[in-house]
Amino acid sequence: MDSALTPDFARAQAYVFRRLSEELPDDLFYHAAHHTRDDVMLAAERLAALADLSRPEKLLLRTAALYHDLGFIERFERNEPVAVRIAEETLPGFGYTPAQIAAIGGMIMATQMPQSPRSLPAALLCDADLDSLGRDDFMATSHCLWVELLAHGQRSTLEEWYDTQVAFLTGHTYFTAQARMLRGPGKAANIRRVTALLHDLRSGRLSEDALLDQVVQSIRKLRDAPSDCIRHYFLTLGRDPATPCVL
Repeated sequence: MDSALTPDFARAQAYVFRRLSEELPDDLFYHAAHHTRDDVMLAAERLAALADLSRPEKLLLRTAALYHDLGFIERFERNEPVAVRIAEETLPGFGYTPAQIAAIGGMIMATQMPQSPRSLPAALLCDADLDSLGRDDFMATSHCLWVELLAHGQRSTLEEWYDTQVAFLTGHTYFTAQARMLRGPGKAANIRRVTALLHDLRSGRLSEDALLDQVVQSIRKLRDAPSDCIRHYFLTLGRDPATPCVL
């Protein structure tokens, strides 16, 4: 293949990472740059290898994973069309063809909730986007998503959030056999973890303050300035933001 016709993924990646780093709002504690860089892109590559995708398919999947949350720089909800628009505007400059860009846009739109993939690469991207459901760091990522939603006006108590998470986890099924094999057992374990926390909270074995301390500790384990997440969380609930930093 003529190198002049080969998409320049490295340049596209540098462009997207720069925009995510510089333009994402500070109150995106779950959908921060690390969600794209360290979670979805790496998960997509793992799943693509397990699914034995062709090299061209892997390139398009990696590019869709790269761009899938770029719409957050403009809006919080229903941002997938924004990501598609930015991809359509910029990917020609990185050597992508109209057909490739259309395939990438379709994969990005498939991640809009409720997810709706129509191809194996799109299904792999959807599963990569929810990879954390079956990982050991699920509680930390879940708590950061809770804080992010609080910051955007979607109020809920910790008990209500855990209820929501149990319902989501139990109602969710990974689309691909690769994700089910890799993350299915971990997801089942996380359902048990959240269910146990709900039971302890409702039975009085754990106080809400004790659970909130667990929230702080789990968030502190997450990458990318977790202290900012903790600080905003306590400010949101009207608590002293300095106190948990010395737990």
